[in-house]
Amino acid sequence: MNALLVSFAVIFVAEMGDKSQLMALTFATRYRAVPILIGITIATASVHAVSVLVGAVLAVSLPTDVINIVAGLAFLGFAAWTIRGDRLSDDEAAKVERQSNRSAIAAASGAFFLAELGDKTMLATITLASTDNPWWVWLGSTVGMVAADALAILVGRLLGTRLPERAITIFAAVMFVFFGVALLLEGVGVL
Repeated sequence: MNALLVSFAVIFVAEMGDKSQLMALTFATRYRAVPILIGITIATASVHAVSVLVGAVLAVSLPTDVINIVAGLAFLGFAAWTIRGDRLSDDEAAKVERQSNRSAIAAASGAFFLAELGDKTMLATITLASTDNPWWVWLGSTVGMVAADALAILVGRLLGTRLPERAITIFAAVMFVFFGVALLLEGVGVL
């Protein structure tokens, strides 16, 4: 259960201000929210299943202390990545805006799957799965990402452009630093 909660929290925070949230918001301007969330769920479940598999393989291949130190350093890197920020490229924005005969579910699922490959949420899921129960990490990370994107759609529709993006970014980076330091301390035997 701890792996579920930690994975949910880490991925939910990681998704704040991420390009996937921007894509969710953009898709929501063209389609109803429910098909977009279904597409996001399909893509997230798929990408995070692969991530968990990679993390589980690493867990049986490396000593726990090494995994914790590498995971801690990765989380500190995620903090820097978060501060740097994510933006939709012109090509990604064009894909979202392009008229398509595909259903909203298929369009969202395909776009989110490609956007998440190599993204910080994928890498965070690999990191979490290398230290915790893969099943619970997969479930927590998938639900965390879908919840964050659903929140982006809801809040974006309610508040429009008045979202405090910088405050959200700083909060997410601080959370990554917190988790990174905790993992480093655990890796070197302090915790």
